[in-house]
Amino acid sequence: MNSDELPTPEPTFEVKLSPQPLNFGDAIAEIGPNGTADPAQRVAELERREQALQQEIQALQATLKQQQDELAETQATMGRLVQEGLRELEQRKQTLQIAVEQLERRQERVRTEMRTTFAGVSQDLAIRVQGFKDYLVGSLQDLVNAAEELELVPEAEEAPVAVVTETKSAERQAAPNPQFAEQSFQDQTKQIRSLLDRYRNSPDYYGPPWQLRRTFEPVHAERVSNWFFTQGGRGALRTMGSRLQNILVSAAIVSILRRLYGNRVRTLILANTPERLGEWRRGLQDCLGISRADFGPEQGIVLFEAPEPLIQKADRLVQENQLPLIIVDDTEDQISLSLLQFSLWLAFAPDPQMPRFF
Repeated sequence: MNSDELPTPEPTFEVKLSPQPLNFGDAIAEIGPNGTADPAQRVAELERREQALQQEIQALQATLKQQQDELAETQATMGRLVQEGLRELEQRKQTLQIAVEQLERRQERVRTEMRTTFAGVSQDLAIRVQGFKDYLVGSLQDLVNAAEELELVPEAEEAPVAVVTETKSAERQAAPNPQFAEQSFQDQTKQIRSLLDRYRNSPDYYGPPWQLRRTFEPVHAERVSNWFFTQGGRGALRTMGSRLQNILVSAAIVSILRRLYGNRVRTLILANTPERLGEWRRGLQDCLGISRADFGPEQGIVLFEAPEPLIQKADRLVQENQLPLIIVDDTEDQISLSLLQFSLWLAFAPDPQMPRFF
């Protein structure tokens, strides 16, 4: 072998690895006769891969849209469930409110039946018994007075009896004659105004019995002052709109009179039904701090359903040098003229512009 003769180089083959694994046949097909890949085949392969990627992207987009649709549907379903739950709760609330109102009405009916069946009948019987007792007491008093006028002892023994009778008469105090509107009663006027200012500005909710224990507004003080100083303790006042307000005004008047005249003041209440008399009793107990024992024929306050026994009782109190205060409920359509003869009376007149309460 000569030095001029060079060895013939052996042909070399160049193989490119594709991103995706190719089988042996594909690798052979990519190698051209000169040991290089065919560009056309390479472009076709890239186009196939691009199409595959686009199909994969489309599939992912379709999956994403489907999931978004499912999410929107889930949110709509949850919104519907929440709305239905709220509607159900609202319906249950309304049902409970209706049930509560029905129970309250039933409770009120039961209370009314209890008042009308047991307490009402008992109060009616008590008033009738008291009226009959007052009638008997009055009749016995008349018999005693008639017996005292009879000459049952000799004339020689009349002198001691006369002396005793005159002594008893001298010991008795004359019945007071209130005249609040006159100038001569300036001391009482100052005392009444002082009590009204105290009730209005410094209420005492735990004071002694027969003292006003409730809040006293200027409108109440105006009514009481008008009754004392303008009407002189004898007249009618327009109703305050409710029986409780009328009772408050009456309680203030009773408290002031008890402060001026003490136990000699006897309050006589006139109302035409036992239920209304029961309201007067409970209201005066609450406003004056008194008990049930303070109500009765011989106590501080007497309740009457008819004017006739009230007038008889007031006459006997005047004869006993007591001071009757007559208070007439605003449900009384007519007032007996015999009531107007007494020194102290208060009648509540119904307001024509307001409905009558029962």
